[in-house]
Amino acid sequence: AEEASGQADITVTGLSLPEADDAYSTVVITLDENVRVENALRDIPGLQQFRRSDARTANPTSQGITLRGLGGNASSRAVLLLDGVPQADPFGGWVAWPGYDALALGSARITRGGGSGVEGSGAIAGSVELFSQDVGNLIELGAAYGSRDSVEADLLFGRKLGQGQLTISANYARGDGFIPIIKSQRGAVDRPSEYEQAGVAVRYAVPLNEDTELQANVRAFTDDRERGFAFSENHNDGADASIRLVNRASDWQWSALAYVQIRNFDVSFGGVADDRNSVSRVFEQFDVPSTGLGARFEVRPPVGENVELRIGGDWRRTVGETKENYFFADNDTPRRSRNAGGSTATYGAFVEASVQAGERLTLTGGGRLDYWTINDGLLREIELIDPFPGSVRTDEKFDDRDGTEFTARGGFAYDASSQLTVRGAAYLGWRLPTLNELFRPFRVGDDATAANALLEPERVKGAELGLDWKSDAVSVGITAFYNKLDDAVANVTLATGPGTFPGVGFVAPGATYSQRQNLDSIESKGIEIDTEFDLSHLVKNLSARAAYAYVDAKVNGSGDAAAVDGLRPAQIPEHNVSAGLRWNLENGTGASLSMRYTSSQFEDDQNVMQLDDALIVDGAVAFAVNDRLLIEGRVENLFDARVEAAISNTNIIERTFPRTFWIGLRSKIE
Repeated sequence: AEEASGQADITVTGLSLPEADDAYSTVVITLDENVRVENALRDIPGLQQFRRSDARTANPTSQGITLRGLGGNASSRAVLLLDGVPQADPFGGWVAWPGYDALALGSARITRGGGSGVEGSGAIAGSVELFSQDVGNLIELGAAYGSRDSVEADLLFGRKLGQGQLTISANYARGDGFIPIIKSQRGAVDRPSEYEQAGVAVRYAVPLNEDTELQANVRAFTDDRERGFAFSENHNDGADASIRLVNRASDWQWSALAYVQIRNFDVSFGGVADDRNSVSRVFEQFDVPSTGLGARFEVRPPVGENVELRIGGDWRRTVGETKENYFFADNDTPRRSRNAGGSTATYGAFVEASVQAGERLTLTGGGRLDYWTINDGLLREIELIDPFPGSVRTDEKFDDRDGTEFTARGGFAYDASSQLTVRGAAYLGWRLPTLNELFRPFRVGDDATAANALLEPERVKGAELGLDWKSDAVSVGITAFYNKLDDAVANVTLATGPGTFPGVGFVAPGATYSQRQNLDSIESKGIEIDTEFDLSHLVKNLSARAAYAYVDAKVNGSGDAAAVDGLRPAQIPEHNVSAGLRWNLENGTGASLSMRYTSSQFEDDQNVMQLDDALIVDGAVAFAVNDRLLIEGRVENLFDARVEAAISNTNIIERTFPRTFWIGLRSKIE
């Protein structure tokens, strides 16, 4: 990915970018078609997924995104949008990264901080906006072969149909995978974690008249991966559809959006013996269907040359359940079955105004009011085999709940000179717990975590102060921030096995039993630095970038969470650094080198198990054979660094992807 501190080209498919954005910390990157989207976003320090693994080996439910250390579990605290359409999984809030093809995407815009504003109630840590390419008439094909019998292929097709634009994209990836457990700790059960993933998307945009455009999108994906031993398979698939009307030409600019998300996943959990020479099935979620529905409307009335007014509302509803078997007599015979689920809804209205208060000063402020509901919550557990098959162990229906949340944000941007802008902002935000947090238990190895149907919404308050300096060859952005996330949802350790515990069943000796709970708060403060350098005066078309984020985060806990009071949230590193060097010619010939460093971070909420720091170096070269054909070579993790992704209660270490070489061809016909 190429970081551009706001200078990369963006193909705006909705209304124009708002004036209010000048007051917030915003970074724009150009997406490389050969880099997985989730890995490209890792080049933004302070933006992270819960696990260091990417979507080839991580459990799909661990792949939520957050910013600025705001996280107590794997749920997303940042909103992800694709051409304005929310992308988070309706059941769990995580992101199905295999469903995105970087080839079809032009750029990404990341806003760090900002609270719950016009983007929706879940954007307490910020927002990530993905933008589709404007492809015109184009056919582009790419295929690559890599280490461990890995294959990647993608297709982008664009065609002008009358006044409209049709775009079709497809992607496929598979690999035999690597063994996640480090070599010195492997046993007979450990094997490569194979994966196979595919996605397809169709987009059609056509003007209805001089002012209004219709945009229709449909996409689907499928994702199969294994975690490196028997009974660890995951399957995740889904389909999305959206329709949007955009009027960006008349005095009264407006947009209207409606969308639907359909998801289903199943996952199996195996318990591995201490010597890693045997494994047995302990838990399976064999059917977890969910549906997300939503709509959004925004209007920008003409109120004067120096004023931008945004008024609108949004609605989102999620429905889902988990069907699971547990407490196995043998690998094929569960003793008990559990069904849990419910629905949530949010109804929001917002208003935001930006005023050009002088030649140099922009002021912005706005508010948002949300009404939320949690309905139809249930938990039912039954016996499946003798002596009492069909008998009900638990049959609980949770009370419906609702509430209102008011949030606001405001900021300023002052052009101190033609090169220097000083900016500041303060904001409030909130997030409703996901169906996953409310109703779905889960396991990581032998450790088990119970759901909690009584979780309260999270609420954030924050402030930041920054500056942006730009010259012809250099751009620098610096931001200092403070955030406090009240009622942060986290996995709180309650007991150690052996034993049978509510909501999860049996927990093995030495393994931990946890429950999702609201902490008192998580406090996070730090600094972010983004730089970009145009080095074309040294070598034509040469550029460099460097970025750094420091996050000082701590937990405030009491009651069951008193043991973690003053500790660092799990999976939050203190330091993140990224840097890159890129050289490209217009015909596609080029080379790039990138580096990412992540400091150590704790695996657990009690700060006992620590993941070591890691430095990853990636590289790529491309040679244009002619104006239609490129030969490409890439390497991931050039020095084969051991990047630790997880540590079990028995100190078994799981790593992320090892060194991987790729060779490929890419053809473009315009």
